Amino acid sequence: MLSKSFKYCLVICVALVSIASNFAWAKDDWLNIKLTGASDKLNKNIRAHLGESPNSAVQRRAFLFTVEDNVNAALESMGHYHAKVDIEVTEAEKGPWTLNVSIDEGKPTIIEWIDIKFSDEMLDDSSFNRWMNLLTIKPGDVLNHGVYSELKSQLVTLALARGYFDGSFTRSDIEVNRDLNTARIHLYFESGKRYSIGNVEFSGQTVNDDILENLIPFDPHAKYSTQRLNRLNRNLIDTGYFAGIKVLPQLDGMSNTEIPIKVELGPRPTHSFEVGLGADIGNNAEKSSIDPRVRLTWRMPQINSYGHTQETTMEWSPDKPKFLTTYTIPLTHPLDDQLKFRVGLLRDKYGVTQDYNPDDRSYDYTGQLESEKRLIGVIRQQRLDNDWLFGYSVEFNQEFYNQSDTDYDPKFLLFGIGIGKTTRGDNTLDPKSGFRQVYSIEYGNSSLGSEINLTKIEAKFKWIDTFFDRHRIVTRLDMGANIADSDEIAQISPSLRYFAGGDQTIRGYGYQELGPYIEYINSEGGVSRQVVGGRYLVVGSLEYQYYLTDTWRVGTFVDAGNAFDTEQFEPVVSVGGGIHWISPIGPIKLDVGVGLKETTTIDRSWRIHLTMGTDL
Repeated sequence: MLSKSFKYCLVICVALVSIASNFAWAKDDWLNIKLTGASDKLNKNIRAHLGESPNSAVQRRAFLFTVEDNVNAALESMGHYHAKVDIEVTEAEKGPWTLNVSIDEGKPTIIEWIDIKFSDEMLDDSSFNRWMNLLTIKPGDVLNHGVYSELKSQLVTLALARGYFDGSFTRSDIEVNRDLNTARIHLYFESGKRYSIGNVEFSGQTVNDDILENLIPFDPHAKYSTQRLNRLNRNLIDTGYFAGIKVLPQLDGMSNTEIPIKVELGPRPTHSFEVGLGADIGNNAEKSSIDPRVRLTWRMPQINSYGHTQETTMEWSPDKPKFLTTYTIPLTHPLDDQLKFRVGLLRDKYGVTQDYNPDDRSYDYTGQLESEKRLIGVIRQQRLDNDWLFGYSVEFNQEFYNQSDTDYDPKFLLFGIGIGKTTRGDNTLDPKSGFRQVYSIEYGNSSLGSEINLTKIEAKFKWIDTFFDRHRIVTRLDMGANIADSDEIAQISPSLRYFAGGDQTIRGYGYQELGPYIEYINSEGGVSRQVVGGRYLVVGSLEYQYYLTDTWRVGTFVDAGNAFDTEQFEPVVSVGGGIHWISPIGPIKLDVGVGLKETTTIDRSWRIHLTMGTDL
């Protein structure tokens, strides 16, 4: 006779075995579904109509009860009204059952015509004609109810975006002739009147009302469109004054003709800091080097209710610290008309310096041309009606440097004027297309405080386009010229001359190490040569990039050009490639460049460039 404790143990063990058995079965599917005879596109649609697989016996029975209706609905939604469906279920005592669905698609239904008609005010709205021209559906296509539904949705969405809030379909149907396997689509839309934008009311603002009024990019009572509201939102973002921005149409407060707009604003923190990192690693005239760069940007996005701002940038790299602060005052418009005061202290290195070694009849690297620049300037920058950015400036600078063992400290009072325009295919940090063009001229006169008479002319271009979604082309061309007497070249400050090399001009070479050189007798009586830059610059680049994913891409490039004088021109070419990560704060690029030419002062070079920032 079994003891009571043994009986309890036996019951518990049986229960555990039962639970384990049920758990093992629960891990398997309750139903295996096999589809045969249909295309991949139809199979995908059928599975979408069938829904999720059952996970219990009760759900399995309900699932099987609706299989035939769901399969036929999936077929008809894609124009297959004469399909034949054979359904067979194989039951199993344990484990999943098997559902076999065999399909004969039959002939599809072809669209015979598409009849789309508008009425009322939208007849005079060109946006709907543009939408019609972009439609891809056409007679001869296989009928697809999903495409038809998307067509209706697009039309309603466009009507609402353009302010036709009373619009409705007077007819929307598909006529199917099952005998002839043809279909006719009818879409008749009655728009009603188009509403206007009513009063724009701001809340939470920390700047004067007139500044906000100037940011409204449309006239009072302009016709409603989400594009106009998006431009208002974009303007508010671009000021940098606000952290949270909500542009809200008040549909519940609309009148017979207008829709009021409420704009909720949240203040941005008084101070913000941004850190940027970069580095060049490789060999150059110094044989091997690592050139790290750290940039700290401090911003005060709103100093007072008048919208004043300041931005201070401090950049560190070995022996090349930079400090530049800019104070901005909005004038007639907070974005399109600004007065900027700029003060800076910049130290930099240029070119290479080499001493001749008579023992091995070669030149040894001894350093670079170093300079310290102090500047103060005033700039007015205006955006013209056609989106050109126009500016004029006055800048005083003094630069201290030693060239050919001689100390220089020239002063320049430069009057400048510039104009540029950037068009972008989108507003992302990694635009798929765009074009930038910038033209500038600066002039200094010895009678007005400049060391010598100098005219500096520059033109810069950059073009981006993306083909077939993943293939991106980036091209760049920079040109510059200093017009001055040839015997006064040494008096032109190094920062005003032209050098090449680095991630912004010719990758594969060191930062600003390329350009014309001079030979001279140094203070010790030996022969030295020094790259001192040129009066002219022509550099260009062609880069092909391929997106592996939406956030990763690879690229390959060719850079070419140099800084030069009329009597000394050594064009150089570099090639390379890299991998780019499209981060939330902008592209981060790791590129390797290899110089193809050995110049008089530079051996064949290679560099690793780490950069961050958008291309436009």
